[in-house]
Amino acid sequence: MGKRKTQRKNAAMLDSDDDNCSVSSSSTNRSDRMSVAGTEEVEFNKDGLLDEAVDALYEKRGSTREKALAVIIEAFNSNLQHQFVEKKFVTLLHQCLNSIKKGSSKEISLASHTIGLLALTVGPGDNAREILEESIIPLSQAFKSDIESSKIASLLGCLAIITFVGGTDPEQTEKSMQIMWQLGHPKLGSNVVSVKPSAYVITAVVSAWSFLLTTMDGWKLSPKLWQESITYLSSLLDKDDRFVRIAAGEGLAVIFEMGSIEKFAAEAKGSSDGSVQEGNKSKEGFSYIQGLKGKILNQVRELSAEAAGKGSAKKYLNNQRNLFKDVLEFLEDSYSPEISMKIGGDALQTSSWSQLIQLNFLRRFLAGGFTKHMQENEFLQDIFGFTPKKRNLIGGEHISNGEKRMYKSPNSALNKSRTQLLNKQRMLSAGRNIGHYSVNGGDEDS
Repeated sequence: MGKRKTQRKNAAMLDSDDDNCSVSSSSTNRSDRMSVAGTEEVEFNKDGLLDEAVDALYEKRGSTREKALAVIIEAFNSNLQHQFVEKKFVTLLHQCLNSIKKGSSKEISLASHTIGLLALTVGPGDNAREILEESIIPLSQAFKSDIESSKIASLLGCLAIITFVGGTDPEQTEKSMQIMWQLGHPKLGSNVVSVKPSAYVITAVVSAWSFLLTTMDGWKLSPKLWQESITYLSSLLDKDDRFVRIAAGEGLAVIFEMGSIEKFAAEAKGSSDGSVQEGNKSKEGFSYIQGLKGKILNQVRELSAEAAGKGSAKKYLNNQRNLFKDVLEFLEDSYSPEISMKIGGDALQTSSWSQLIQLNFLRRFLAGGFTKHMQENEFLQDIFGFTPKKRNLIGGEHISNGEKRMYKSPNSALNKSRTQLLNKQRMLSAGRNIGHYSVNGGDEDS
């Protein structure tokens, strides 16, 4: 794939709904341990608070469990809780699954988010696979219950994240994608609730499905799957809801980047070597695919230049235009979008649709915790080839700009502790000097 020589500022492609993406995040809190003057350490141990929160998940009152989950989410956003996870991994997972089974819509949403954060914290491996295997059935059952659209979106985010981290087997990823697909595109006779999904749910489904598609080898997926998905996504480009159109455009961009529609067309054309009847069918299939590709190209061109309508939010209209300008440029000239963003002073760059879809999805999921995870989560750093530079070192440990400000503040708990420590050292030093002179009569050389 080519890359454009002159890159247009790509505000639409990089989600711009929060302020944590291009600057050092204000959500980055102090480290659990911070060296003080290179001598002793002042510890901010949050394990006790987290332990209490996990214990509160056993309480009967739903509001108590909701508050506990909110505390856990904040802790996981503030720091990568590796030591805590090592001790309480199984307990936290099962209590969150219990919340998904019996909790309110709010509790389900919080528990889903916690499980996703847990998966991102443990990273790829046996624990991530266990999270996926243990969660897939409870999540599937929760989709069938009568809950709010926003909570369905939370469940979709959870399923996408735990599959992204723990789905090492392509069949596992396909299974999760199929669950999502049936939710957004239910068929008669399926086990999914037959109520027509809202635009909000469709957007969440397509976004989560596209996110997982970026991890798949498109050449191994069946032509039937491609025909169904491409046709459906093309139909979504004609919907009234702008967010649905944007999500569908991103999904189609990933499909085209994978070369899947060309592969689909080649297979249809190549299968004409069989009987006359099969040859006629394959020719019809090939013509249909070529026609569909032309239709999508026209849809993309129209959406890239859509005029502002009455009541249209200008911000999102510009997002749509910019997105489809990039898709059009990609379809016509094979130029991939290139994005650069600052994370704590370091540049993270993407150069493909797949990377961009992954980045946007993870940013939306992590929200205020995105910067912290990108700075310290090796799994996410490996995905994007991001290596943050070690800056603002105090006592050999990396701290953020916010932490440095906190360290310098005379009223900060850390600085007060440091002052107390230095005063203590001075007193001890003075005591040693008094003892030294009393023994030696005040003469150092005697």
